[in-house]
Amino acid sequence: MRWESERILRHAIGALLLAAAFGPGEARATVYEVGPGHPLAAIGDVPWASLGPGDEVRIHWRPEPYREKWVIARAGTAAAPIVVRGIRGPGGERPVVSGDGATTPDPLDFTNDQRGVIKIGTSNVPPDVLPSHIEIEGLDVRSAHPSYSFTDDHGAARTYANNAAAIYVERAEHLVIRDCVLSDSGNGLFIGAFDGDTRDIWIEGNWIRGNGNVGSAFEHNAYTAAIGIVYQANRFGPLRAGAGGNNLKDRSAGLVVRYNWIEGGNRQLDLVDAEDSDVLVNDPSYGQTFVYGNLLIEPDGAGNSQIVHYGGDSGVTAIYRKGILHFFHNTLSRRRCRSRL
Repeated sequence: MRWESERILRHAIGALLLAAAFGPGEARATVYEVGPGHPLAAIGDVPWASLGPGDEVRIHWRPEPYREKWVIARAGTAAAPIVVRGIRGPGGERPVVSGDGATTPDPLDFTNDQRGVIKIGTSNVPPDVLPSHIEIEGLDVRSAHPSYSFTDDHGAARTYANNAAAIYVERAEHLVIRDCVLSDSGNGLFIGAFDGDTRDIWIEGNWIRGNGNVGSAFEHNAYTAAIGIVYQANRFGPLRAGAGGNNLKDRSAGLVVRYNWIEGGNRQLDLVDAEDSDVLVNDPSYGQTFVYGNLLIEPDGAGNSQIVHYGGDSGVTAIYRKGILHFFHNTLSRRRCRSRL
């Protein structure tokens, strides 16, 4: 029959295209399914040390959190990124990855494991490369906080650093973090410049809330530095009660903040100097910052009265941002109550 012939033809064409996508001896990309009723029961069963271009890790929702932590230290390509994707539950729930009581799977071996639940950056196992072309989406990552403990890659019990993050990016390029919830940590998201290694970062559609440390102004919902970073369509909620940090603090070159809901914090936006990186300060994009289409909400009694701070805070005024802050089409809502005499 005609439809059967067309089906066979389409199948043959698909097989040829798939074969053409891989050179001789190249392995085809693999999908790893994690969760109840799937081939892998635990996140640690994924071969994180050998992921390659096009590989996809699908972490399925289950009623209890996954209490595991790991490093992503591999590289995809522009055409075939490495994808880590949360698969939602029957009620739309994202799978929860908790740092509270988390274990680190063999054979991973990496430094700064006290800095995050998911680390993207340097490692001993796998051999160190610059992580690139990586996408993380659809996960609820939480509890990288000094009040929690974990088991490190040598089997030792540890506690998290004050500045630990739900997702800790030590260095990476061409990274997307999308549709995640980042909460209950020192920093919800931390991204380090690593002297210019970290670049082309896309933060989209996430919910970042409830982070920071009580009585401290040094941890934030998001604290980032990179060359070329875009925050788009995220919702930033208030920090942990009693925390003194900012909502979004950034030291990047080429920063774009657009179409976000940012509520609470000592400041909603703290856009300051790249204090530890001459590479960022000397990058041509350091003098161009774009903030547009955002809703910035200052609740009553939250932090100081500044909604946006632009310039620097290191004390080295020579490296402060002195370019153009393109600030337009934003809505600022100040809900502080005036005292009555």
